[in-house]
Amino acid sequence: MKDEGYSTVGVIGGLGPEATLDFFAKILASTPAAIDQDHIHLIIDNNPKVPDRNKAVAGAGPSPAAALAAMARRLEGAGADFLVMPCNAAHAFQGAIEAAVSIPFVSIIEETCSAVVLRFPPVKCVGVLASTGCIDAELYQTAFARRGIDVVVPVAAERDAFMQLVYRIKSGEKAHLFTAAMRDIAAALVDRGAEVLAAGCTEVPLVLGERDVPRPLVDSTDVLVRATIQRARARA
Repeated sequence: MKDEGYSTVGVIGGLGPEATLDFFAKILASTPAAIDQDHIHLIIDNNPKVPDRNKAVAGAGPSPAAALAAMARRLEGAGADFLVMPCNAAHAFQGAIEAAVSIPFVSIIEETCSAVVLRFPPVKCVGVLASTGCIDAELYQTAFARRGIDVVVPVAAERDAFMQLVYRIKSGEKAHLFTAAMRDIAAALVDRGAEVLAAGCTEVPLVLGERDVPRPLVDSTDVLVRATIQRARARA
């Protein structure tokens, strides 16, 4: 039966699974609820078989566009009123998702950029901890440029180290072992002028928190959680 109080959220998940689990856990923890029925209705398509987004952007692997579009259609067919996707790099294929459905898609990129501007209105340069696919697709560079903000990202050895960390986190290795290495990459962005840091990959908050870095850290997962809850509870 359709929930007449809140919107139903469709989650394009599994990109990767632990990041999706983190998103879901934060949704539950952040929703004001005294009983089960106070929570919002989420339909999660946790599909880890979607082709690697980073390889696709680099031209080294198949495109995930068709798989993402199929997930979006399934979620719409299952009753979702809007879609979210707790993966930053996959937003390089946002167009395929939006073309496949008639319901809104809430962008983690746009929500995170807006959150940075809202929290830190004087900011001129943001350091984005993001994967190669997200960086090469210029997702954050483009979104922040529209707001008059410069972006610095991992380069050269930092970029390689970041991707090694992400894939090791995805493989299930103990995340806390990687905090120092991720902190070093963040510090390099600060050295190049970042006044604020953005966790532009949903694996980052699995190993790094704001207390670990020398500048404020805006977590894209947390931002998407807040946007999802607000939109879901605003309706009906």
